[in-house]
Amino acid sequence: MSTSAGTTPQHRRFHDPGRRTFLTALGAAATFATGVPAHATPAARDAAGADEYVDVQLLSISDLHGYLQGAPGGHSVITGNGGLTYTVGGVAAMATHLERLRDGRRNSLFFTPGDAFCGWEFDAAAFADEPTIEALNRMGLDFATAGNHEFDKSPAMLQRHMEQGIPFPVAGRDTAFTDSSGLPFHGADFRYYSANVVRTTDGLPVLPPYHVEYVTAPDGRLLPIGFIHLTALGTERFPGSFQPGLATLDEIATADSCAALLKARGVNAIVLSMHDGAVAGGDFNSGTDPSGPALDLALRVSPDIDAIVTGHWHTRFTMMVPDPDGRPRPFVEAGCYGQVVNEISLRLDPATGAVVRELTVSTNHPNTRDVTPHPELKAVADYWAGQATARDRSRIGRQTGSFSRTRNTAGESTMGDLVADWALWAGQRPTDPENDANIHPNVPAQLALVAVAPRFGQAVIAGDLPLDTASGGAVTFGRAWRAVGFGDPVVSAWVTGQQLHDALEQQWTREEDGALRFAPLAVSRNVRYSFDAQGPAGDRVEPSDVLVDGVPLDPARSYRLAAPSYTFLAHDGYPALEGFREPYRHQRDYESFIAFVRAAQVLSPPPTNRVTARNTGRPAADVGTVTEPPVPLRPDGTPLPRPEAAIVTAGGPRTPEEGYRPPC
Repeated sequence: MSTSAGTTPQHRRFHDPGRRTFLTALGAAATFATGVPAHATPAARDAAGADEYVDVQLLSISDLHGYLQGAPGGHSVITGNGGLTYTVGGVAAMATHLERLRDGRRNSLFFTPGDAFCGWEFDAAAFADEPTIEALNRMGLDFATAGNHEFDKSPAMLQRHMEQGIPFPVAGRDTAFTDSSGLPFHGADFRYYSANVVRTTDGLPVLPPYHVEYVTAPDGRLLPIGFIHLTALGTERFPGSFQPGLATLDEIATADSCAALLKARGVNAIVLSMHDGAVAGGDFNSGTDPSGPALDLALRVSPDIDAIVTGHWHTRFTMMVPDPDGRPRPFVEAGCYGQVVNEISLRLDPATGAVVRELTVSTNHPNTRDVTPHPELKAVADYWAGQATARDRSRIGRQTGSFSRTRNTAGESTMGDLVADWALWAGQRPTDPENDANIHPNVPAQLALVAVAPRFGQAVIAGDLPLDTASGGAVTFGRAWRAVGFGDPVVSAWVTGQQLHDALEQQWTREEDGALRFAPLAVSRNVRYSFDAQGPAGDRVEPSDVLVDGVPLDPARSYRLAAPSYTFLAHDGYPALEGFREPYRHQRDYESFIAFVRAAQVLSPPPTNRVTARNTGRPAADVGTVTEPPVPLRPDGTPLPRPEAAIVTAGGPRTPEEGYRPPC
């Protein structure tokens, strides 16, 4: 039983007593890999025999990102104690491990500190992340902290659709798909929380900030455990979760305030679930030399908090750290993509409900795949894999010719032109009532810019669209999805003509070796401009040579520009646009591009005549060298998923002094 801030137990429709009926014995022998426990004190080694206390099990996973089938590429192998490696991932294996871990535990709670959905696996992402919610429902998730990616669409998407199951905009096409049981999506059987994500209009939290779960003492009395929830600081300015109408509050001050409120309500056991993390070595079942914002918080946040469960950094560790009073408390993170299940065992004083810190134990268990897959969760994963295959092949439009990223001398390509035209279309779309974190007017875009080979970061163009003559030029859902996007929205905003001019100039930079680097921007169909191949970097484009709807660019005038949030935030190397004003967030890139193809129905390659390079035949002319941004690789040589690659390469190379960059 649990309650949220300001609610009572009967208000929570999602605590169905029969939710965990799937957790029955599999009837098959299996060998389970287990983690090495972290003990608060030597006395904790005997905690299992401390029957005078109330035993509470906390199970958590972090940053699942919709990977129902298993962790991708090199993420599927993790290293544990003694250098042993484990192949991990998949909800079918996870359900089996959860069943074993819960066996015999009277008080067990299962939760996540964020980024469970906004799937990066096609099987989930192509169905509005509903498959992830179905899997979590069936595994009996009790509650969730909202991570930054839970805001990748909007607060309304999180609350009205993911929690309540309300479809938008079109059921069966965009949301509200039939699940593995044959029923329409009904929403989560659990609730999302965050104490520090607020609306800028009134400063009020978007979600409930904390809640109380109740566990049962041997005599039948209910003891409260408070859970405080935090979302990564700066979420509203991350490119994927860019939300003009949201803000994030200071993590420590917010957590301390919530802890005080819970204590005032008589709650003497408190857990912090936070979507912000740290690094603490490469061994998933220990922790060494920790650093990062979550550690800074763990050392300073209220001593009334008894355990700190983190996420966001895609790291794996379990350890004890001292609170401000010097008392140890668990500090853990359970990796990503279903790699690890963390288990914290608390002992509560039955008289006061307080945690007996000295008896606390924490363990990270690898979600190994050498177990019998749970049949119900395997059926869920298999169902959505089959649905994804069919959706991948479904026809959404037709093309009359090939679209290629191959560029001409001026840096223009048919694929670049197509994507720039899509960005303009997306930036002119009418207001979406479910996109409820916009605070500025939706003024239609007047032009669009898209980086086709940016200075750093990743290009929103992921592939070509070659003509498939065998199908009569069919554009399928999967081909369009994979051609454009990594999960960031198109944004329209006001910029000056001077900013537009400066961004065009920033296409050229001199490298340390003196070479001229060219990072071309594609422009929408209503823009024409020329540049001087003899000019120095920073002085190649005359404003009078840039025409918008046939009119020369006016440096003093304001223009409504459409571009990916990634570009506005200078993550790909065009800082002139950072001073944008009154942004309006539109749909996410790959979903928006699918909608664009559906609306256009027929795509025809335009002539590549939007950009002209002048004086290319002169002796000193140099258009510059285009360098494709490299896709970062895991240590085993496998590429990172595109959304993750876009995040870790955003803003250019990172120096050792700048430290680790969270990939989420």
